[in-house]
Amino acid sequence: MTISTIVSGLNMIVLGVMISVFAKMYQKTKAQLPLGMIFFSALLFLHNIIGVYAYFSMMELYAAALLPYLLAVHIAEFAGILIFLKITLQ
Repeated sequence: MTISTIVSGLNMIVLGVMISVFAKMYQKTKAQLPLGMIFFSALLFLHNIIGVYAYFSMMELYAAALLPYLLAVHIAEFAGILIFLKITLQ
């Protein structure tokens, strides 16, 4: 459970960086695409906030067998977000 919340925290950090990059991009260009990317990143950020809150508030309801799968989902999400950030910064 703790590792999954750490990965969610890392997701939130990377998403915060992406939101700031897209915000700077929008300020320079006034294009609509960065606004959509900000919205998309913000929704993923909200997903991670809700996930961390759910872990801590409902920890006793999660079965131990479920935890590795939740961790795998968060690691996959982290990998995807890192790839998205790498492409964005190019």
